[in-house]
Amino acid sequence: MASRLYQWIDQRLKLKPLEQTLLNEPIPGGASWNYVFGSATLFLFVLQALTGMFLMLYYVPATDHAYDTVQYIQQEVWGGWFVRGLHHWGASAVMMAIGLHMLQVFFDGAYKRPREMMWIVGVGLLALMLGFGFTGYLLPWDQNAYWATQVGINMVGAVPVVGDFIVRVLRGGETLGALTLSRFFAIHVAFLPAIIVFGIMLHIFILRRVGPAGPHDEHRAKLGSETFYPRQVYMDAVVMFGVFLVVAALAILVEFPLADKADPSDHSFVPVPEWYFLFHYQLLKYAPGALGPLATWLLPALFFTGLLLLPFLDRNTERRPSSRPVMLGVGLGFLVIVFTLLGISLQHLYAVPKQDPSVARGIALVDQFKCQTCHRIHGDGANIAPDLSYVADRRPNREWHLQHFKDPQSVSPGSFMPKFPLNDKQLNDLTNYMLTLKGG
Repeated sequence: MASRLYQWIDQRLKLKPLEQTLLNEPIPGGASWNYVFGSATLFLFVLQALTGMFLMLYYVPATDHAYDTVQYIQQEVWGGWFVRGLHHWGASAVMMAIGLHMLQVFFDGAYKRPREMMWIVGVGLLALMLGFGFTGYLLPWDQNAYWATQVGINMVGAVPVVGDFIVRVLRGGETLGALTLSRFFAIHVAFLPAIIVFGIMLHIFILRRVGPAGPHDEHRAKLGSETFYPRQVYMDAVVMFGVFLVVAALAILVEFPLADKADPSDHSFVPVPEWYFLFHYQLLKYAPGALGPLATWLLPALFFTGLLLLPFLDRNTERRPSSRPVMLGVGLGFLVIVFTLLGISLQHLYAVPKQDPSVARGIALVDQFKCQTCHRIHGDGANIAPDLSYVADRRPNREWHLQHFKDPQSVSPGSFMPKFPLNDKQLNDLTNYMLTLKGG
């Protein structure tokens, strides 16, 4: 039945020539696992597009609704937590895939003539994917998203001549607010996808015109070629399936919770960028004063300029790694610097004790309402009312604490504790703090 349907469609659309073009392209030296990274990157981009479409069904790009709709997706929509997890971890996976793809091309010297244009388009696609990461980070509208974006926009403002103009365009005004969120959403779901789809099509078109580079080993390349189908298709399919399993496992096993809702007045919050920006985040710490702006925009500009000019700087026609020691040495040195900075940044992040923001607000409420004029907590405060140092051991029930803060008399008859004017968020914060007060 399927064969007859295909024949019926083929008689009208002439699919055979297209099939020949896509599947019967010769690969010099034969199929290889080295060539799977491009297909993996394309697969992950499609996964990001599909999961993004489903998230858009519920997401509202407005400052008074964005955070709540993301929470609703995470907690109320059937399977919403899984789709959001796929989108979050897929973003990291696509950055890793495109990085590995470019490293494979660099190592094999596949950027050399006649593939200069394909390399240049690939560098542009890398920049666009970083743009996806930057614009998508703001959309949950939590504290980390807000302040990390604020830092990123301020960094853009350091670019000479055009910096202030770009900042105004991104913000949509003098401050980061509703128009910024709306513009980032439009860029993330409309402008960048349109540009990157065109870029991917152009990248594939150039590949089809100039053909795959094949292995850098000329002897192996001369042994013969092999069509894209079936072995390379099989290898690509296996890797795509494996990548999906890894991303799905991360979505299921590793929760990616929201921080508190964005609070523009909270200037004490210290944001953390995504891991693929962390090495630059760490680098900026070593560039104080006048060096700061240079590290902010000059080094990234030099990096992308170097990538774009690489095919023209490396004029050696040989592709074997042994014949390109200088270029490979520069590439290896760059990777060592990036991973060293990334490692230092991660070490510092994990060395800092983490405290739930809700617990921190609960501690602040204890100070605000002067609870320690009656209660003692770990040696501080009076002994007029019960000691709260290990109250969670005695009262582990969350509902009991919530009810106690709402109406002390309802759960502790005879209590002289007054009713405090607490809203739901404050009740939740105080309860979270109480539940941390336990032995051990």
